[in-house]
Amino acid sequence: MRKLKMWLLGLAAAAMLSVSACAQEIPEGSLNGNGSVSAEENQAESADGDSQAVSSSENGGNRVSSASGTSFNLADVPAYSGHPYVAVNGNVPYFTDADLTDVSFESYSDLDSLGRCGVAYASVSQDTMPTEKRGSIGEVKPTGWHTAKYDNVDGKYLYNRCHLIGYQLTAENANVKNLITGTRYLNVQGMLPFENLTADYVKETGNHVMYRVTPVFEGNNLVASGVLMEAESVEDQGEGVLFCVYVYNVQPGIAIDYATGESWADGSGSAGITAGQGTAGNGSSQNQSAGSGAAGSSGGGAGSSGSSATVQTYILNTNSKKFHLPSCTSVTQMKAANRQEFTGTRDEVIAEGYEPCKNCNP
Repeated sequence: MRKLKMWLLGLAAAAMLSVSACAQEIPEGSLNGNGSVSAEENQAESADGDSQAVSSSENGGNRVSSASGTSFNLADVPAYSGHPYVAVNGNVPYFTDADLTDVSFESYSDLDSLGRCGVAYASVSQDTMPTEKRGSIGEVKPTGWHTAKYDNVDGKYLYNRCHLIGYQLTAENANVKNLITGTRYLNVQGMLPFENLTADYVKETGNHVMYRVTPVFEGNNLVASGVLMEAESVEDQGEGVLFCVYVYNVQPGIAIDYATGESWADGSGSAGITAGQGTAGNGSSQNQSAGSGAAGSSGGGAGSSGSSATVQTYILNTNSKKFHLPSCTSVTQMKAANRQEFTGTRDEVIAEGYEPCKNCNP
């Protein structure tokens, strides 16, 4: 069984995985030039009472590649229940064989008539990764952006400028076509772990990963209900990286009006009415690899899981200059030639020039 698929399925609750993510296929002519579902097709499906596509606006919503010929359907996603993401389509991305390429590229959809982002799509490799430090993105104001602070949110600020494809993967900085308004929870607990796993794999193997992120807007909402993340390692046919997950754009304890981006504390410790509960158009509430312990924003560092004075065994990657816990999934993907064992304190291994893995947080 493919390694990453096993890892993701083990993390997600069984109830989360009982979702059928593909209610119907989109007829070939129903995709517009951006690969998004057309307004006419959405309205027709809604009128017939069938499972409707995600957006009824010109270019918004579910933007699965037209090459896949398959529709991800938000109606099939279960309501948020305490986990930041859920596997869909059996955790297998919607890529076709023709989509998979070992030629590096990246592509970003034009903004739609409401100024919203569409599909971000790339063949991630070491060639696409950054060679310099990340710059400022504060000048970008994605649709639905508000500056809102709450004491129960990590870092206080509810919203982050979330990269669809993380900076560490394609070095896109203040690209307005790659930044959406996302909760801190979406950014750190939801998207960051998958970005970290992908980045670690590419750095350690030199292989390519087909990577696609689709923001899912309901109706004319300015804030996405969530994002569909798909990835598959190319050279090893998904043995190293394979996932297809829907990540909820929610914040526990905060209610969000997805039509405008306004928010308020809901006092219940829940995220209010979330994706999968019929939020489309009614204004009701609802920056990198899985796990709830990741810290930092896209491209940032992770927190330490133990005392810096504790002596223990770490696994070093002499190529990427990262150190891991022996149980880390990245260790199984590491080339034997790059693997080295180290016993000592956390401070000592850092002093040797290594940085902690963002997945296992050693």
